[in-house]
Amino acid sequence: MADLPILWRLRDFTRKLRAGADAALRSEQLLRRIHQGQILAEIAATPRFQDPKRLLSAGYKVFSQNQEDGMIAEVFRRIGTASKRFVEFGVEDGLECNSAFLLTQGWSGAWIEGSQANAEKARAAFAAYQVEVVGRYITVENADQMISELARGEELDLLSIDIDTIDYWIWQAIRTVKPRLVVIEYNASWPPFIRKTVANDPNMVWDGTNFSGASLGALAALGREKGYALVGCSLAGVNAFFVREDLVGEAFCAPFSAENHYEPPRFELAGAFGHRAGMGRWVDV
Repeated sequence: MADLPILWRLRDFTRKLRAGADAALRSEQLLRRIHQGQILAEIAATPRFQDPKRLLSAGYKVFSQNQEDGMIAEVFRRIGTASKRFVEFGVEDGLECNSAFLLTQGWSGAWIEGSQANAEKARAAFAAYQVEVVGRYITVENADQMISELARGEELDLLSIDIDTIDYWIWQAIRTVKPRLVVIEYNASWPPFIRKTVANDPNMVWDGTNFSGASLGALAALGREKGYALVGCSLAGVNAFFVREDLVGEAFCAPFSAENHYEPPRFELAGAFGHRAGMGRWVDV
C-alpha cells in the first residue's frame, strides 16, 4: 500500500502549484487590464478620438469582438433604421458577433455559419430571439441570392461580414441588396494606401496568420464602387464601417478615405497578441 503521508504531501504540493498558477493568471489578467486602460486613456486624450463626427468615442462591447456594439448603435442613431433587420455571416456560435446585441433590442435577422456544430450552438443559445441560423457556407456564387432571400423583401439595415478569408470577393458579389450599413473586417497589417486582398480561392481556410482578408484601402475602393462611404474603423483595427452614400449627409467625418479612417492593429485591447506572419497569394485590386 502506498505511503499515505507521501500521497498527502504530493496532494498538498499539487494544490499549491494550482494556486500559484491561478494567482499568476490573475496577475497577468490584471496587468493586461491595466495596460489596456493605459492605452485607452492615451487614445481618449487625442483630438482624433474626441472628434464628434468620428465613431471612436461611441464604442463599447456587449457581445461584439471589440467595441463594435457601441459604434453600430451610434451609426443608427445618426442615420436611423428602416427594418431593424440584419444578416451576418461568420458568427461561429453567435456569442461574439456584431448583431447579437441587436437581438436583445428587438431586432430580427439571419446568421450564416458554415460549421454545423457552431450553427447548432447558436440556435440553442439564441432560441428565444428572432434569428434564423443558416448552416451553410457562403460563396461568391451563392452570396447574392442568399442575402437577397434572407432580407425577406425588406430594406436591410445591417450586413456584417467576417469570414477571415475572401471577405472582399463576397461583398463584391452581393449586388441585389443595398444595406444601410456594412460592417466588414479589414487586415490592418497593410497600411491604408495599399489595395490588396487574398486571391479568390473558395477553398481557402484561415490558418490563424495575418494572411487573411483585405486591406482597408482595397475595401474603401470597393465600397466607393458599390455606393458606400467609409465612415470609421474600430479602435482595435479590426472592423470597418461603411454607410450607404445617400444616408451619409454631414453626420460623419470626411474625407471618407482609408487614409483618414484607418486604425492600426491594437489587438491587445481585446486581450489578444495579434497574428503571426503568414504568406499566400495576394492580389492587387
